[in-house]
Amino acid sequence: MKVAFYYKNNDIRIEDLAMPRIRQGELLVKVMASGICGTDAMEWYRIKKAPRVLGHEIAGEIVESKNKKYKVGQRVFVSHHVPCNKCKFCLDDNHTACEALHKGNYDPGGYSEFVRIPQENVERGTYMLPQEVSYEEGTMIEPLACAIRGQRVIGVKKRHVVLILGSGVSGLLNICLAKLKGAKVIATDIDSYRLKKAKEFGADEAINAKEEFDIKTDRVIVCTGAQQAVGQAFKSIDRKGIILFFAIPDKDIEIPAVDFWRNEITVTSSYGAAPRDLEEALEVIKTKRINASRLISHRLPLEEIQKGFKIVSDAKESLKVVLFPNLVGCTQIGRLCKRRDNV
Repeated sequence: MKVAFYYKNNDIRIEDLAMPRIRQGELLVKVMASGICGTDAMEWYRIKKAPRVLGHEIAGEIVESKNKKYKVGQRVFVSHHVPCNKCKFCLDDNHTACEALHKGNYDPGGYSEFVRIPQENVERGTYMLPQEVSYEEGTMIEPLACAIRGQRVIGVKKRHVVLILGSGVSGLLNICLAKLKGAKVIATDIDSYRLKKAKEFGADEAINAKEEFDIKTDRVIVCTGAQQAVGQAFKSIDRKGIILFFAIPDKDIEIPAVDFWRNEITVTSSYGAAPRDLEEALEVIKTKRINASRLISHRLPLEEIQKGFKIVSDAKESLKVVLFPNLVGCTQIGRLCKRRDNV
């Protein structure tokens, strides 16, 4: 089967790999759509474990099953990280801190034609896709779930003013969620295209981050790795406010100690999603409370993954890039995306 091996951002190679063999309790899934996550293009983070097959936002069709719960032909979304549900973190509802969640994955990765789903992922991370949800929309379940968890951690409420720094895909998802909760949302970016998208997706205000601005907000969600966003976050948070690092810079974060202490600021982070977040994300997409397809700007065959990574890395006029590993050519991809009954 064809897979895409990541060596570095500008060196991703299409190679042949043996088809995975599944064991008792496992599934073999044909990957119909696979989203490129912004974290996959964080070269400083990913290159440490290269070469490897990345990709963790997948939707596909079961082509072989050795699990009684699932049958061949069923359409599924599969989470790459699953908790054990037994450790102290899971029992305290902190599933994303679970060691099993951090170690697990599917084989070999979502940038491939087929993946083997280990039994733990089958039992605790496989979700049937309703007919209302297309394969490409299924790739948005995991990123949306991460945003759902992040806002659950910091308790975004109707009366809050929320500042979202960075209006890429994660920023737009956070904008949509905060607006669903009834909050006032202020978004920033340095790119005019993304500022326009921030307004389209519901931001009450969209501010160019290159310009000076002085506001105080109840919650700040950092959705960019830009170092200057760190300073802006602390500058903009009101007393008793919470800063969430949804994205992180490649250098350590400096905290202004006096403001942190006197203003009783909370600084926290968010990594991944718990099962309840994934379930909620699937329901939000199914009921069209967030139109996931609108967030997808580019659709490419697996063979064009290098182009996809450049689009994501350049962060210009683009949002989510989705790969279709089992389709060849954009004409065929276009037909798949338009005809919901075929997915």
